[in-house]
Amino acid sequence: MRRRYLLLCLALAGCASPANRGPAPHAPPAPPPPQPAAPSGEPQASGPIRPLVASGDMPFDAWAAGFYGRAVAAGIAPALLQREFAGLTPDPRVGGLDNKQPEFSKPLSDYIRGVVSDTRVAIGARRSAEVPQLAGIEQRFGVPREILEGIWGMESGFGAIQGDFDVIRAMATLAAQGRRRGFAEDQLIAALELIGSGEVSRSQLRGSWAGAMGQTQFIPSTFVSTAVDGDGDGRRDLWKSPADALASAANLLRQAGWVPGQDWAREVTVPAGFDFSVTEGPKRTPADWEALGVRRADGRPWPAADATAQAQLIAPTGASGPIFLLFPNHFAIRKYNNSVAYALGVGLLADRIAGGAGMVRPWPQETPLSLVDRMTAQRVLANLGFDPGAPDGLIGLKSRDALRAWQKARGLTADGYLSPDMVRRLKAEAGVA
Repeated sequence: MRRRYLLLCLALAGCASPANRGPAPHAPPAPPPPQPAAPSGEPQASGPIRPLVASGDMPFDAWAAGFYGRAVAAGIAPALLQREFAGLTPDPRVGGLDNKQPEFSKPLSDYIRGVVSDTRVAIGARRSAEVPQLAGIEQRFGVPREILEGIWGMESGFGAIQGDFDVIRAMATLAAQGRRRGFAEDQLIAALELIGSGEVSRSQLRGSWAGAMGQTQFIPSTFVSTAVDGDGDGRRDLWKSPADALASAANLLRQAGWVPGQDWAREVTVPAGFDFSVTEGPKRTPADWEALGVRRADGRPWPAADATAQAQLIAPTGASGPIFLLFPNHFAIRKYNNSVAYALGVGLLADRIAGGAGMVRPWPQETPLSLVDRMTAQRVLANLGFDPGAPDGLIGLKSRDALRAWQKARGLTADGYLSPDMVRRLKAEAGVA
């Protein structure tokens, strides 16, 4: 969930966006001890935070004064707020990271090659051997250990890179900036609840600039609702206990709808002249896809557990790259982090850790597109009557759907892949230099 700047980061940890976390567990852990009641006579109504040292940042202080009332209404003790906000200042690193959008997007093929590497597979095998509880976690939650190892590797490089931001300060900074105020305030309240309960200390609450914590990078609200004890010591420690972190990830995936015994995805092939406009669209059984000429790339038959599943076809790097059928478990992974690239990275890393041979069709060499080109393509599509959503340079599902519709209307391969050639064609049609 973090950007990695060092070579060690590239070798160990994936670049994932802040997690879109899943639902509360089916069988939640016992609730932490109740938050101590405020001393008699302590004010319960809302009022301004008065830190021991003013931050000197007027917007930040104004936000903090308003947040006081909202936090007290949510059940946070005023004394706890006064203590944790005393001397609090905004973290300038958080603002820069939140607003940063790179000039060139990293191609998905480069991302996958970086996160699914021989080095990472070897490290994962070694680190997993150090967690004797893994077999029990797999049995308890029904999630394969390799999938959990894939998440562990993607999120923190198997525990090596967990983030060094003070989560209280980071969430306060995000909330004060306003762009993601609702999210940040919810996480801040959850973090304060954890401190107030006595389950964790302020010094333990370290994580990414977006609030993701521990070896499997849970945001505070997900920690409260979904983290579990995996090593039997009666505590939930996602920072120091790999078993707790992996069991908590398994609990999250189970609650997100993980189907035991079923694949997460399979690489497939399609016949010449295939209509790629169906990618990222309807979900069908493998037999229904086979009727359209879709076959497993390894030539094997579909196992019984997959035969009745509803699967979606995807060509993430276009018609010339690897093609997949995505099963429900792929979408369970995306409840952890709602990114196609992230879920593919987790699943492909898991397959390699499990001893899989890797891809049948290699990933192509892609050319990065500039932010200007991506935004221009979106504006042109909109002007031509194909709605890509906001022209923000983020080529998400709505933009890919718009591109597919334009490609199909122009007699092109409708795979929804924005290549330099597609950018040139769009510009030429719109008369844009």
